[in-house]
Amino acid sequence: MTLSVTAPPAVSLRHLVAGRWCEPAGAELLDTNPARPAEIVARGTLAGEEELDAAVRGAVEAFPSWAATPFPVRGEVLARTAAVLDLHAGAWGEELAREEGKTRAEGVGEVRRAAEIFRFYASEGSRPVGEVYASPRPGEQIQLMHRPVGPVAVITPFNFPIAIPAWKIAPALAYGNTVVWKPASTVPLLAMRLAEALVGAGLPAGVLSLLIGEGALGARLAEHPGISRVTFTGSTAIGRRLIERCGTLSRPVQTEMGGKNAAAVLGDANLELAVDQVLAGAFRATGQKCTATSRVIVTDAIADEFLELLTERVAALTVGDPVDAAVEMGPLVSREARDGVLAAVTEATHRPGVRVLTGGTTYTGARAEGAFLAPTVIELAGDDELWRDELFGPVLTVRRAGSDREALDLVNDSVFGLAAAVFTDNLRAVTTAMEILDVGVLHINSETAGADPHVPFGGSKESGFGPKEQGRAAREFFTTTKTVYLKSSGPLTP
Repeated sequence: MTLSVTAPPAVSLRHLVAGRWCEPAGAELLDTNPARPAEIVARGTLAGEEELDAAVRGAVEAFPSWAATPFPVRGEVLARTAAVLDLHAGAWGEELAREEGKTRAEGVGEVRRAAEIFRFYASEGSRPVGEVYASPRPGEQIQLMHRPVGPVAVITPFNFPIAIPAWKIAPALAYGNTVVWKPASTVPLLAMRLAEALVGAGLPAGVLSLLIGEGALGARLAEHPGISRVTFTGSTAIGRRLIERCGTLSRPVQTEMGGKNAAAVLGDANLELAVDQVLAGAFRATGQKCTATSRVIVTDAIADEFLELLTERVAALTVGDPVDAAVEMGPLVSREARDGVLAAVTEATHRPGVRVLTGGTTYTGARAEGAFLAPTVIELAGDDELWRDELFGPVLTVRRAGSDREALDLVNDSVFGLAAAVFTDNLRAVTTAMEILDVGVLHINSETAGADPHVPFGGSKESGFGPKEQGRAAREFFTTTKTVYLKSSGPLTP
């Protein structure tokens, strides 16, 4: 497979600071293509303390006016943003593929999903914005108001460089808050594109600032005295540190962290469906999803047939340049990420009870320089580090269970509780799964990955902390409530 293509010229990166596009005098940032690391997708400089202070100051100053803007008018800005995203979905989706490594089809779909999220929150102004309660006292009414909280720090990861920011920024703006956003420095181009869409849609100066910087800048942003709340998606280790620091500051924080999501394939499962969905959940986006399927438990009676079908399908996946329409899986986000996943797999093969069914290797030839790892399926005889640790790559571990109930119990065998899938048409098994599985998102006969913008998203156990994201659940984090006891001073004079 050839990866030799003519690359577009590198894009110049800009930061948006308090309504002004700028290029800070920080260290150089090179945004490279993980399929061809010598190819520079975009270049710029990193933000520092001066830009951070200016961005937060701008958010503080812009907040009163934006909060006072009528809700439907704020929604109009979000609706125009959605239109801009739809208009550029093809071009920006390809940039996403070149920058992050998921296939072009997935990149275009992600930009369109971001537009869908903005459209959902654009319509929030037409929904109820408060509640009225009965009072036990005559002549009185109790009203519950939802008010914006102030400047919000948004810290986002590399794996969904426009969709995850959208599901944080859109509700934050819709409910009247201002935003200072620090994306992962590995995906700065799509961050700039989203900021461009918002500015082009008429977002007032200072309401959103974009700071492209290293991880330490995110920590300083979260601690800045001008910030009211912090929303974060990323690793469990960083999430825990943010929770601890924000607790010290008495600052509300929302974190979406790790996952080790399991699919249980029960004895009556439709095997073709299960294989198709497990394959999609494990290897789309090169397994770099917090909701990716990384564990499978299959009931003994069907295990051999399921694994034969699954291994055959995985080995046949087309891996290569993500902008090639024929490619089904691209590279990891970087060679460093690839090497970390490969090292964990290689080390595991020296332990008893670990059997590689397919993959577990890098490539020679045209793909050798890129961050490519062959899609991997590993069968485990029992507990193992691969069963417990999140690898964030195209690696699927499999264990057998003696019964359907044992399979469901093994789904819960994790410190994480983000998503799970169960493949069965047995009503008793479905109801049992709904009752006992400790996860935030449960799929029946579909892959673990996937989240619609109008319903809550988030995990249990060590997968998340704070209120859920998306849907109307987002209002819990991005607003504060005010309970108003409304009583007249007396009857109206005739």
